[in-house]
Amino acid sequence: MSAATVTQLFRYPVKSMMGETLASATLAARGIPGDRAWAVRDEERGGIRGGKRFAALMQCRAGYPNATVEERSPPAQIELPDGERFLTTVPDAGERLSRFLGSPVTLWPLLPADALDHYRRGKPMSDDMEAELRRVFARTPDEPLPDLSAFPKEAFEFESPPGTYFDAFPLLIMSSNALAFLEKQAGDSRFDVRRFRPNILVDSTATASLPERDWIGKRLRLGNAVIDVKMACPRCIMTTHPFADLKKDPKIMRALVKYADGNLGVYASVVEPGVVRTGDRIELEH
Repeated sequence: MSAATVTQLFRYPVKSMMGETLASATLAARGIPGDRAWAVRDEERGGIRGGKRFAALMQCRAGYPNATVEERSPPAQIELPDGERFLTTVPDAGERLSRFLGSPVTLWPLLPADALDHYRRGKPMSDDMEAELRRVFARTPDEPLPDLSAFPKEAFEFESPPGTYFDAFPLLIMSSNALAFLEKQAGDSRFDVRRFRPNILVDSTATASLPERDWIGKRLRLGNAVIDVKMACPRCIMTTHPFADLKKDPKIMRALVKYADGNLGVYASVVEPGVVRTGDRIELEH
């Protein structure tokens, strides 16, 4: 394995909102403590939802007022684009988000894994399953839909693995090499790391354009933690949404499909919990 180094660490307290950068992070069985610890529930169509349903969520920012995160869903502060701020724990948090989104929603902490109805998928936006998948994954009629066969079976019944609010696995890892390669191919599209919401960004000395693909099926040591790299991450419409200083850009997906099979980054689970810091080297576990 070529040399690779951790360059940035990210945590997203509320699913689909902008998050915060970290100098170090604990990697636990459920990923980084406090990551995706809160989520919005769609009170119109049901189900936990994110930016695939409510694109404006990506214009909000969430962070923890206290640096130490020990509870499963500690109070996080939400900042709306107009500067309004409030804690996730205030009684009217759902009402404030409903007004901002223009749709009835509630805000929820993590519930136990046996609260299955809470995690079950809500009604799709379209009864035509192919049309729904093309909407979610921002694919044109002539582009192939992503291969979802590697996802856990529960991902098709539940919005997230019960007891969590991440899409499939607790960690998402990407390389700056892949971002640079895709931006070069895409012309005037910005492949900014914020569009792709990784937990861990790495820099690799590999000559491959998408070096993280070579990690699938392998175990890696980061700091004193060990992770198991599971599968490539199929990208969805969220990567094209506008937020902060990033414009709406459907060409992001065109480049992803053409040059990376619609995937970017890899999902991973934690085998041995530990602490990882920016600057740590990544080593292959034998």
